[in-house]
Amino acid sequence: MSLPRTINGTVIDDTFAEAFPMKATRLVITAHTPIWARHAANALAGFATSVIGCGCEAGIERDWHADETPDGRPGVSVLLFAVSTKELAKQLERRVGQCVLTCPTTAVYAGIDAATSAAPLSDDAGIGSRLRFFGDGWQIAKMIDDKRYWRVPVMDGEFLCADTVPTVKAVGGGNLLLLGEHIDATLAATEAAVAAMRKLQNVILPFPGGIVRSGSKVGSKYAGATASTNDAFCPTLIGLSAKSELTADVGCVLEIVIDGLTEADVGAAMTAGIAAATALGRPAGVVRISAGNYGGKLGPYHFPLHRLSEGIEGSRTP
Repeated sequence: MSLPRTINGTVIDDTFAEAFPMKATRLVITAHTPIWARHAANALAGFATSVIGCGCEAGIERDWHADETPDGRPGVSVLLFAVSTKELAKQLERRVGQCVLTCPTTAVYAGIDAATSAAPLSDDAGIGSRLRFFGDGWQIAKMIDDKRYWRVPVMDGEFLCADTVPTVKAVGGGNLLLLGEHIDATLAATEAAVAAMRKLQNVILPFPGGIVRSGSKVGSKYAGATASTNDAFCPTLIGLSAKSELTADVGCVLEIVIDGLTEADVGAAMTAGIAAATALGRPAGVVRISAGNYGGKLGPYHFPLHRLSEGIEGSRTP
């Protein structure tokens, strides 16, 4: 076992976050104004916190200036992750159809291509190829730079949508657990970590505000339940659960889940989060930083906290 590590008085646990393979894509949603692009993106990414119950995990990546988008209008990029290309395609059809097609002035473009992707492109997932039928025979196809789009007449003009979008192999389930003295300290540190992570591209934090209070473990004492509360990190169960990993000075634990297009993207986000949280450190009530794993049985991607935190200012071992 390695020596204990601290940063600004906060203990960094000698453990790793465990993540698993997913399929992902990026959509670029444009609109007449930034606010309408954001309305569509927010709706599309709703109810997409966990594949356990939502079918996909999704979130806004960043805003796009008009000079960056395919049609010269303001836009927003959204990353979506699912367990397979088939499931991802199903979620794209539903979410784009109900949340973007319906939103005034929007258009949808593929945000991943071979020239810019760090990962090899995988299967294509259909969007316009499925939603074109809403045009009831009035829809037409359009080729632009060897890419097929569909123009579907709607009441404010037309809805332009990419025929298909590429998918890539991606990484889901990277995570950090922040352990604090009380809710105020833990929430402040976790919010700081989220703000730092959201400055990076190619990652999303799919839970509300980027933060999870209901961390889970695989399985349950109840038949049919696939996940249940992570009792090892529940402060009210200190002294009750034999699996508790908490000490008496921990009054609150919050989790951040990270999905990324590559393993390196997830690792970079976790390092940024650790740095931001430990900048507040033990003086602000941040007791420990840990991570969730299942002994390496859940997925092939492992993110050791000691390795990720090596270069952070103030990182030291006794």
